[in-house]
Amino acid sequence: MALIPVIICLLLMAALASPHPTVPPSPRGCGPDVDPPYRVLCDLEAIWGIVLEVVACGGGLTSLVLAVLLIIKIQGVSDPSRRSGLGPLLLLLGTLLGLFTISLAFLVGKTQVLCVVRRAFWGPLFALCFSSLLVQGVRLRRLVGGQPSPSGSALAALGLALALVQGIISAEWVLLTVVREGHPACEYPPLDFALTCSYTLGLLLIAMGLSLTVILCGGELAADGGDDSEEDREGENDRGSWKCNAVWVFLSSLASALLWVGWLGFYLYGSQVLRGRGNKERGGVGRDTKVLDEPALAVALVIQGWILLLFHAIPESHLCLKKTPPPGSEDLFDGSQRSPTRQYGEELSGHSHPSFQENQAFSMEEHSSSLRSATYHGSRPGIAFRGHVYQPTEMALVMNGGTVSWTQ
Repeated sequence: MALIPVIICLLLMAALASPHPTVPPSPRGCGPDVDPPYRVLCDLEAIWGIVLEVVACGGGLTSLVLAVLLIIKIQGVSDPSRRSGLGPLLLLLGTLLGLFTISLAFLVGKTQVLCVVRRAFWGPLFALCFSSLLVQGVRLRRLVGGQPSPSGSALAALGLALALVQGIISAEWVLLTVVREGHPACEYPPLDFALTCSYTLGLLLIAMGLSLTVILCGGELAADGGDDSEEDREGENDRGSWKCNAVWVFLSSLASALLWVGWLGFYLYGSQVLRGRGNKERGGVGRDTKVLDEPALAVALVIQGWILLLFHAIPESHLCLKKTPPPGSEDLFDGSQRSPTRQYGEELSGHSHPSFQENQAFSMEEHSSSLRSATYHGSRPGIAFRGHVYQPTEMALVMNGGTVSWTQ
């Protein structure tokens, strides 16, 4: 029995002597219950994480509000050509909401589940964004060419089909490297990550090419018109508005392409140079070699989302919801529109002079007859004579050019 206290003391001493995993103290702004991987979201010492989180949340909220506004106002858009653009636009706004959300996954620490989410959703979300731009370019090209646009649901389905290819590529990449080969989900070469997004970059370049074609060759794509009729003028105004939409698509595509060149260059080459310099300064022993990759990807996601919001989603929503005047309405302040009063004046003047001459001849006959039968009182004609004298009105004087010829 005396051995029991001795054994207990030995176990306690062994437990105290064994090393315990030390948990770093909570940074300023984070509570003690926050796990270390998520402390970047509340760390006031590393303020860049909080700023990026606020910007991402603002973009997600803007996308959600804009999508709800379009759903509410969709019944008020009666023009089929403008209504067809709402389908790809709603698809883009839903994708942007997911893009801003997944950017938070690149801010927190690495876990197996988070790394799988990053690798699986990065490419398809970007493919959805760029396929939305691509189908908008297809729609604008048909409208500028004078052809009817497909419906919004058909364009959205086309965008989903194009993005599905990138989803299959990303799923095969994750399954081959993580499930089949057994590599950790957080360990992958940057070049492999960039190569899986090559299809997405192809969608972006095609969208930029289509929008540039509409801008530069919009008049040549349209059918050759005949005379300068009112329908031709309305078609020319519509082509001008579609070119304005194409300009916004081109600007968003160009800014996205420049962003991709920047983040791919930093991700493949710039971060490696910075890590090499840091390792040399610390004697070859440093922190995690991929410490700069995830923040760079998070910044690229947030900037890409705001580029698509500012250069495409908001202007396209304004152009789709803008009220257009009725086709039969006439702008009274537009000098290019011809008023039909000229034709009416010509017809009226053509018929008014003969009628006026007939009336004048009829009145002169009555005047001659009254001269024969009238009685004179001094130098003034009588009542019968005065009653049959032709007295032109102001309208008759105006229609006759301001002069009336009297025949005796």
